[in-house]
Amino acid sequence: MTPPGGLGLDESERAALIEQLAKARHGFGFEGVDAEAPSAHRRSPTCGDEFTVRVVMTDDAIAAVHWEGHGCVVSTAAAGALAALAPGLSRSSFLAIAARYLEAVLADGVPDAEFGDAEVFAGIGRYPLRAGCASLAWRAAVQAVGAVEPR
Repeated sequence: MTPPGGLGLDESERAALIEQLAKARHGFGFEGVDAEAPSAHRRSPTCGDEFTVRVVMTDDAIAAVHWEGHGCVVSTAAAGALAALAPGLSRSSFLAIAARYLEAVLADGVPDAEFGDAEVFAGIGRYPLRAGCASLAWRAAVQAVGAVEPR
């Protein structure tokens, strides 16, 4: 039987991967990032984790995703996975992948290779608070990208 999340990872392997993503902190910091780049801030009313995400766009593509904030290992790992995945995606491709990702973090979520390292969060919603942690930075990025008018 495949463990929840469908990646074939047991819970300790999954936890180790999430810890590794959190330590990598891809995209952390706003130094050198245009303060006018589309951004959004999200805070979890449940646990207090909060992130601000800035999305650097070139034409209709995402050039970079940067974030600052604080949170648990799951929320910081998910923010880092987002920052690693999004560059190079068109606005519409990112929004489509993000919509599938936000569904996948639910308890019965299905992994998708298009999520990159964020695939590890599929099905994490079987621990309900964790689904919120895994989606916090992603929801902020969707809000920021959604605020940009396509060219």
